[in-house]
Amino acid sequence: MDSITYTAARLERFCRDAFAKFGFTAEEAAQITDVLLLADLYGIKSHGTQRLIRYHKSITSGCVKVDAKPEVVFETPVSAVIDGHAGMGQLISAAAMRKAIEKAKTTGMAFVTVRNSNHFGIAGYYAKMACDAGLIGICATNSESLMVHTGARQAVLGSNPIAFAMPADPYPFWFDAATTVVPRGKLEVYHKADQPLHSGWAVDENGDECTDAERVLGCIDKKLGVGGILPVGGRSEESGSHKGYGFSMICEILCSITSCGATSNHHQRVKGQGAGTCHAFIAIDPAIFGDAQALRENLSVFLKELRSAKRANEQVPIYTHGEKEMAAYAAHLRDGIDVDIHTVAEMARICGDLGMDSRDYLGDVDLSGADRCIGDAVYTIKG
Repeated sequence: MDSITYTAARLERFCRDAFAKFGFTAEEAAQITDVLLLADLYGIKSHGTQRLIRYHKSITSGCVKVDAKPEVVFETPVSAVIDGHAGMGQLISAAAMRKAIEKAKTTGMAFVTVRNSNHFGIAGYYAKMACDAGLIGICATNSESLMVHTGARQAVLGSNPIAFAMPADPYPFWFDAATTVVPRGKLEVYHKADQPLHSGWAVDENGDECTDAERVLGCIDKKLGVGGILPVGGRSEESGSHKGYGFSMICEILCSITSCGATSNHHQRVKGQGAGTCHAFIAIDPAIFGDAQALRENLSVFLKELRSAKRANEQVPIYTHGEKEMAAYAAHLRDGIDVDIHTVAEMARICGDLGMDSRDYLGDVDLSGADRCIGDAVYTIKG
């Protein structure tokens, strides 16, 4: 048995109750859960319930401060800088995007930047917040060092994802992607499944291509300073690696430089200090360009033209960004969400630590041997 299928409602109940047990209010637990569950519903397994064990360790170690209150340390009519004071990334980020949306509806556009936060889930959640409000949404974040940029064998930059969303019909344009070939969470998914990484994804501590997820994760977790994930475009300029490197730098500047926060290479998970993660949230009212509905119609027509282009393979449809996620959302609500057995084991461990009855939430399942990725320091350097 590689996975167990749960309804979205059952996973939602588990997450809400678990975060409430951690000490978050019911409203806060619901907000954190909403971010995680959207990832699972959209089919982004790397950032859904798979990440629960990371939050568990960050909260219990004191890296995430449950009672932290984000503070606006600088503000103008079109901008703000927020110090997250090592709080939960999802809570800080949702509040920051709400502020950007509020300002944009008054001034036309707004840019809110955050420092001293923690991991916030999928960047696309916050871009979607603005899109759902009828605005253009842009979100970016830095992360711990794990990108081995062009010409280096040392990880300095993070996966540094960027997301963009804009209203359209029959569904919005929604794009969310790391500036590395894959995010760290994808390596964790492959490690749990005991599958080799694809060629061109990562390098080891010697700078050699590596398909062993455990070895690459070991490089990252042990802070060796070498080895990690490659930027979009791979290892050389001939394949476009400088582009992924550049996109990652743009995210870094939008997040850490504008907020005077920690750059990716200065992130650390320290009790009472947080990881130092920095975020950026931008909201733009399409009405500053004229008729907002006309812009929506213009984008909708263009997306339809992209989907209607001549296909390389007539049996394979052309998608625009966000279309697959909307289809996955409907399918997962209908059929349930497959959760890797090792993640289920992690959830059972969380139940034990929090005094929750795992059978009530997860069912009576056999988890013997499902211990991959559980606990601290599980990633090792082999050989």
